[in-house]
Amino acid sequence: MFRFANPHILYLLLLVPVAVALFIFAMRRRRRRLERFASASILAQLTPSASPARIRTKFIIYTLAVIFLVLAAARPQIGSKLREEHHKGIEMMLVVDVSNSMLAEDFEPNRLDRTKYAIDRVVESMKQDRIGVVAFAGEAQVQLPITSDYRMARAFTRKLSPTLVRTQGTDLGAAIKLASMSFSSQSEGSRVMILITDGENHESDALEAAQIAADKGIEIYTIGIGTPEGAPIMVGGDYLTDENGDMVVSKLDEKMLQEIAQKTGGAYVRATKQSIGLKEIVDRLKQLDESDLATTRFEAFDEQYQYPLAFALLLLLIEWLILDRRNPLLARFNIFGQKGQKRE
Repeated sequence: MFRFANPHILYLLLLVPVAVALFIFAMRRRRRRLERFASASILAQLTPSASPARIRTKFIIYTLAVIFLVLAAARPQIGSKLREEHHKGIEMMLVVDVSNSMLAEDFEPNRLDRTKYAIDRVVESMKQDRIGVVAFAGEAQVQLPITSDYRMARAFTRKLSPTLVRTQGTDLGAAIKLASMSFSSQSEGSRVMILITDGENHESDALEAAQIAADKGIEIYTIGIGTPEGAPIMVGGDYLTDENGDMVVSKLDEKMLQEIAQKTGGAYVRATKQSIGLKEIVDRLKQLDESDLATTRFEAFDEQYQYPLAFALLLLLIEWLILDRRNPLLARFNIFGQKGQKRE
């Protein structure tokens, strides 16, 4: 695999055609000015040491040197080894509610931000397992496919927001179905889904979706975040109201989450102000049977910048050795194909 470590530097090559055009324009303008004073044959006699061919040659060599310097600065690399890593682990799909009700402030600063903080801390401590993220509200979408790239996982979970999903509401069934289809074929026997929501389900097929997941050997652990008393929902600086103008209060609904966990052999955890329970679930999952997971990756990239850099330096040395005017000591060799002048 070939790549450039700094591909943005290659945009400098767009200046090369501009430089060539300016050089051609300058040379033609210079020639027209000289022709106003005398013909080409007379100018050759008056300036025997002048060598336009040398100027063109020096420009071409210098331009090529600049091109190779830009290529060197872009750091060309070649993937030297394709390595397949095998390790034991589980695949974990985090199914996170991003509906407006997750903006309720019975958890500080709100339910969703508290969830993102907990996920970030858990992912930071992961080593062998794979993780994926499904975000849902009135519809569900895969925010992050199953991966062992924990840095990417942390970056994607930090961006969880109600704006990711166009349809508001809470469709637990759609989220569970999508997450069930998002595991890889390598993880049979070690698939776990962690559903984090306030439990307010606006659809009726959540238990049916949970049964489908159970048939596939997927355990669902549910985390209920919120309080039974509930809290108002802050959206865009104002509290959310219903069609009658009354303030909407989002309350935790634990019954549905308990049934989903029970149907799949998982467990239900109620979040507290001290811990939402995600770390406790992940610690428990370490006791599960793990699958042999394989990851294929390029082990290293060999730097190749030294080759264009060396060639550029060689060209610059050649350009420096070529004089703008003919060297009297080398005139008899006629390197640039110019006719010598007759001596009287």
